Amino acid sequence: SEMSGQKIGIVGSGLIGRAWAMLFAAAGYRVQLYDILESQLTTALQELQKELHSLEEKGSLRGDLRASEQFALVEVTTKLEELVRDALHVQECVPEVLELKRSLYCQLDELLDDKTVVASSTSTFMPSLYSEGLKRKQQMLVAHPLNPPYFIPLVEIVPAPWTSKEAVTATRSLMQSIGQRPVTLNREIEGFATNRIQYAILNEVWRLVASGILTVQDVDRVLSQGLGLRYALLGSLETAHLNAPGGVADYFQRFGGEISAVSATYGETPNTREDTATLEEIARQCEELVPLDNLAKRRATRDAFLTQLARLKKQFE
Repeated sequence: SEMSGQKIGIVGSGLIGRAWAMLFAAAGYRVQLYDILESQLTTALQELQKELHSLEEKGSLRGDLRASEQFALVEVTTKLEELVRDALHVQECVPEVLELKRSLYCQLDELLDDKTVVASSTSTFMPSLYSEGLKRKQQMLVAHPLNPPYFIPLVEIVPAPWTSKEAVTATRSLMQSIGQRPVTLNREIEGFATNRIQYAILNEVWRLVASGILTVQDVDRVLSQGLGLRYALLGSLETAHLNAPGGVADYFQRFGGEISAVSATYGETPNTREDTATLEEIARQCEELVPLDNLAKRRATRDAFLTQLARLKKQFE
């Protein structure tokens, strides 16, 4: 793209920071990673190099550049003022602690010019919570990736009430230019879109297990062997649209009454942290299916599957 070759700053060199670095480098952007300690950056570069070469060996490396060429686009700094200098975009990936974010954004506010957009990777905080009162608040928003971002293209773009239209548009174009698939919320809301929908599913799954209706294995199979297969291609509204002769209007005319009647039986939102009996039972069954020392192996399987699924989806675009 015409924007590649430009500089992207990334605050935080942990897992998500590195994932963003790989996505931007794959598209030919120059990337600068910032962290507080030199040692964290040294580790990050080692991990980055290892991951890029491992992806190349598997044939899963994104972009047209070789792993070594992508790695050569990444540099590091322990100085925030150096990070923001000439940056088209800064992607913030610091831990989910509001005070930490606020103090970082106060620092950034003093250093930014009027062009650089700052996007947070947060899944927790609406952008107004950390950008209120800042001089450059119109350049700040959320660009929330899903884990692992290298294999899942969705990015949720969430503006604060004062975020400029230009910042939103620029971020959306940037995400498209690196091969991600952005969705834009017109205004901020708790949980954004992904978590609101994900939590609705988790709450009902919890209730079905808590009330003894389904085992963990079977309730997960409802998604993995059923709904999830459709959802890998279509969203729920298009699914409904295809499921009635006259499309979605016909679908809700036919099934709306049934949907309301079933929905009325859902019961309270579970307290998933304090309902310890259910949590222990869910954990017991989950750990039987995937013991804790197998989590890394299972994650690798997930990533291998998502890589192949991405290839399949490309054929249907």
